[in-house]
Amino acid sequence: MLNTDINCDMGESYGNYTIGNDLEIMPHISSCNVACGFHGGDPLHIERTLKNAKLHNLRVGAHPGYPDLNGFGRRNLQMSEDELRACIKYQVSAIWGMAKSMGLTLAYVKPHGALYNKMADNKQESKIVIQAVLDVDSSLAVMGLAGSKTELTARSLGVPFIAEAFADRKYTAQGRLASRKNPDSVIVDPKIAAEQALNIIQNNPIQTLEGDFIHIRADSICVHGDNKNAVLILQEIKTRLQKINN
Repeated sequence: MLNTDINCDMGESYGNYTIGNDLEIMPHISSCNVACGFHGGDPLHIERTLKNAKLHNLRVGAHPGYPDLNGFGRRNLQMSEDELRACIKYQVSAIWGMAKSMGLTLAYVKPHGALYNKMADNKQESKIVIQAVLDVDSSLAVMGLAGSKTELTARSLGVPFIAEAFADRKYTAQGRLASRKNPDSVIVDPKIAAEQALNIIQNNPIQTLEGDFIHIRADSICVHGDNKNAVLILQEIKTRLQKINN
């Protein structure tokens, strides 16, 4: 039977601003990455997200990012080692504690946005973040880009690693996510996104932004919650998986 973990970034709404369709998305995923308040999310939305994750029996991860609410955590920030370590510990601790208060166990940490991408190519940044995660709870896994320096660093430290690939993002020939500055970097067509997801799940090659073909080995497939067609993409992935398994 063909099956895989499907994850989505959740709880990124804050104040009067709504980001994503969390309630519509949750029935179609198995893991949720909960924003920690620095790139998105606030205490009330975080609590609501955890409550709904529990109702849908989802695996819960923390989703920390750079302290950049205005840029939604997608701008690269220069932080000292001490600043970055404290920033990550603070965010992960918040979700860890809130989850515990609701009878949930935090399973993993997936960095967000610019931090995620920087870690993919920067061993030192990866080491700082991963060590901060371990300082909070040494049993936590780390989710990151498959085949990246995040993966190499986590494995070298003996940390459980969840290799992630994306249904709704185009890749470069080097296996990195294409920059969002490129208008073709985000896949919004449900059929194209589902096809990419199924190719990854079945260990088939996917086409990069440049037209090359690469293989990606992944433990989990992500669809971004702020993708305007996230629900349709997830439904298409589920439909195709069901057809293959029947």
